[in-house]
Amino acid sequence: MADSELQLVARRIRSFPDFPIPGVLFRDISPVLKDPTSFRASISLLANHLKKAHGGRIDYIAGLDSRGFLFGPSLAQELGLGCILIRKRGKLPGPTVCTSYALEYGKAELEIQRDALEPGQKVVVVDDLLATGGTMCAACKLLGQLQAEVLECVSLVELTSLKGREKLGAVPFFSLLQYE
Repeated sequence: MADSELQLVARRIRSFPDFPIPGVLFRDISPVLKDPTSFRASISLLANHLKKAHGGRIDYIAGLDSRGFLFGPSLAQELGLGCILIRKRGKLPGPTVCTSYALEYGKAELEIQRDALEPGQKVVVVDDLLATGGTMCAACKLLGQLQAEVLECVSLVELTSLKGREKLGAVPFFSLLQYE
């Protein structure tokens, strides 16, 4: 069953050459979101992986701005957990903790509400895609500032040639689909 679910999800990923710039092959998850069966399959596959890897040890799912917000709440719901948000700077009310990180052509900042977690709580970070790993690494750094334990990072798609997984260091990483 898991193989057929994975194939269903894989068939929904579209590729767009030379987007957003020449030489880039963009992996589009929009068809997964459009099709309730493949979206449900993606959530089920991620949830099953997390159940096997961590059992009942996860306290929260952390969704990354912005497409991680599409998978985070559904994954948290499937696991019976709450979902916390890690956003681009300036989007969250109240006291926050912030970190900056390098992008291909500049820098960006992420933040989380200071009271989102208690020290020692265990979190899984989710996003739609892992490319260079900068955003996910920054999210792990933010969670560390709150003294949370990042059990794992997960995504629907991984672009292996960009070696983003290496940027995560000792934090385990899992993706449903891998592309060069």
